[in-house]
Amino acid sequence: MNPEVVIVRQGELTLKGKNRHRFEQRLLLQIRANLAALTRITIKSEFARMYIALNGEPYEAVAEGLKLVFGIHSYSPAIKAEMKLEMIQTKALELMQSLPSLPKTFKVSAKRGNKDFPYDSQKTGYWVGGYILQAMEGMQVDVHRPEVELRVDIRQDEVYLFTEVINGTGGFPIGSNGKAILMLSGGIDSPVAGWMAMKQGLQIEAIHFHSFPYTSERAKQKVFDLAEKLSLFCGNIKLYFISFAAIQTRLQHECQANLLVTLMRRSMLRITENLALQRKALGIVTGESLGQVASQTLSSLNTIGRVATLPLLRPLIMSDKADIIRIAEQIGTFKISILPFEDCCTLFIPKSSSTNPNVNNVERQESRMQWLLEAEAEALGNAEVRLIEWDAKHPMADYF
Repeated sequence: MNPEVVIVRQGELTLKGKNRHRFEQRLLLQIRANLAALTRITIKSEFARMYIALNGEPYEAVAEGLKLVFGIHSYSPAIKAEMKLEMIQTKALELMQSLPSLPKTFKVSAKRGNKDFPYDSQKTGYWVGGYILQAMEGMQVDVHRPEVELRVDIRQDEVYLFTEVINGTGGFPIGSNGKAILMLSGGIDSPVAGWMAMKQGLQIEAIHFHSFPYTSERAKQKVFDLAEKLSLFCGNIKLYFISFAAIQTRLQHECQANLLVTLMRRSMLRITENLALQRKALGIVTGESLGQVASQTLSSLNTIGRVATLPLLRPLIMSDKADIIRIAEQIGTFKISILPFEDCCTLFIPKSSSTNPNVNNVERQESRMQWLLEAEAEALGNAEVRLIEWDAKHPMADYF
């Protein structure tokens, strides 16, 4: 039986406090944007729920769009019935008979939002369940572990019936918690960190440091492709390519070899923060995970992170690599991340990097490099800006 409407339930976190309306509006705008190509649908919003009337549009296309929307707790394809018990019974029977395989056990759960409906929830469930039992031989009611739970949702103007509850992505609607800059490398971790940041309601722009001509144009394309995957979840993304080779080569000649990675990371972080300030972003997202490499020991993170005044957001900081890979595969970035194109840090890693860099020693070395801040400003000023635009059929930029 083809669904007529999709019931969308909002995550409970978006319903708390005085900001509920703002969260709801963000979620509604993103759903509309994701489904913009489906011109016949209409969306009605009620407290904690939205009702997407398909009006002949394919349910599968709507479901694909909803999978990419943060802030959705769950959704259900449903059919409608008139506000009469006899019509509810008839539609309920049709829905049960149309299931791909007929269950042996079922139960009916009714919820009466319209108190003018003459039967309460318990009686509605009783009369609908009894009607199905009489019409379908071999069926039994099991209120504890039914194969199918038929839900009857009696709203103010219409009645909805459904058997499926599909988990949404959860989190917060994009942009509901502000903007941050994602430090996007070509590896596995940073795209996952960006996805997790977006799931928490952050709108992101991305920055990537490259060492062309020491790295190839294919390495830059790889990062562009990763940002393109992330754009499926949030719409258009601005990506800033920073040429970092001049700073790296000079640092390589002027600093202690074992502190090169620390000084490079601090320089990148300063540039990123300056970009964040220009773009009115209030945080910096990184893909750092504690202990994975020398620059991600607690001591290194402390020494590197001290150059930033904005919050450093590290969604993966306590994550296992296997869990990070699982998410990367889920969101479609893993196969791109493992392509064998070098990033700027890989080429300049010394034979031995300090895992316990002394903050005072690092700051002393930087103080002798009078050129460094000017070179960082120049690198940011010469940034190559690319706009990753979503499919023209889904104009997210029109909504944010």
